[in-house]
Amino acid sequence: MDEDQKRRTRGLINRGEAQLVIGTHALIEEKVEFDRLGLVVVDEQHRFGVVQRFRLMKKPNEAEPDVLVMTATPIPRTLALSLYGDLDVSVLDELPPGRTPIVTRRVPGERCEEVWDFVRKQVGKGRQAYIVYPVIEGTKEDEPELDFSREDVAGDRSSVELPSQVSNSRPVAPKSLSARKGKTAELFPGIVKEANPQAKSGLRSAVEMHAKLQAGPLKGLRVGLLHGRLDADEKEVIMRRYQRGEIDVLVATTVIEVGVDVPNATVMVVEHAERFGLAQLHQLRGRVGRGAAKSYCILITGERVSEQGEERLNAMVRTQDGFALAELDLNMRGPGEFFGTRQAGLPDFRVANLLRDREVLELAKVEAARFARGEAEGTEAEKKLVRERLTGVWQRRYGLVEA
Repeated sequence: MDEDQKRRTRGLINRGEAQLVIGTHALIEEKVEFDRLGLVVVDEQHRFGVVQRFRLMKKPNEAEPDVLVMTATPIPRTLALSLYGDLDVSVLDELPPGRTPIVTRRVPGERCEEVWDFVRKQVGKGRQAYIVYPVIEGTKEDEPELDFSREDVAGDRSSVELPSQVSNSRPVAPKSLSARKGKTAELFPGIVKEANPQAKSGLRSAVEMHAKLQAGPLKGLRVGLLHGRLDADEKEVIMRRYQRGEIDVLVATTVIEVGVDVPNATVMVVEHAERFGLAQLHQLRGRVGRGAAKSYCILITGERVSEQGEERLNAMVRTQDGFALAELDLNMRGPGEFFGTRQAGLPDFRVANLLRDREVLELAKVEAARFARGEAEGTEAEKKLVRERLTGVWQRRYGLVEA
């Protein structure tokens, strides 16, 4: 929107002439003032930070609005806040009618030729596929929230059988390997040399692999490219073509993680899958399996995978239950800091441990709610000291507490 359109829209919102307002993070800006804000709905909650959501809830208004936050995959912060009583949780844990479970397989990088054969067979049946990479080009990381692990954990990974349509009778010869200079060479000595010799990240990228696949393993198929550096119009055109079936295979970054619905797409291939977090992998897998046809998610791994990467990948193969994955993520990374903004790491409790002391924390949640309602036992002097402590420490630290 240009500035004049924004100004007119802000005016409509401020005067109460816009009864329903749909927008992005721009609604959080101080310039946007509501007349009588009654309900805030935040979709894809994991893309909003605690402070951002708080600002939206605390827009100047006669009373605090009701708030509904939604996410397709519960994440550690969501689980932690539900324990603290900030959220009442409703769970929708069944598949929509007509959908079938997605087959998830893990494949080492040296067997990628078999994966491309499988993709060709699926396209031959009239289906479509996604191939996702963690970076746009080899020299830059385009998604800062990806888990670019630097743990140098060696060890062989057991091979997982590909879907039955993929032949396992002939091993694919490993591609030529070359050591890189600097830290990447030290951590990933066996990484495959890419078309771009200047690539520093050691990762296959969307731009480079789009060209390689189009000229090689997927030659003859209609291969599209989608990433965050394309302008909005280009992205819209590409997605419309994919939805209409004019593109067979879409090579992309995590720009397709949410908001994409193509029922004819039955294959999701994720390269360097060990570099993605559980929530991202689960969201990407959710781009397929949206129709009645059997769908597949194939996780291609790099030369080395950290211990936590192994655990994430094994969990993806083992279950499609987003809540089970979120629980694992909670145990692996810890919840977001209490009243804070850190996504990972255990909260700074002086005594309690969230993962060990859940029953005690549930009891504390009940008692805190009683205190907030003015029903807690104790003298007024004691209650005053508690309020002063809350406002003095937490309000000064984050601005999220009012007492």
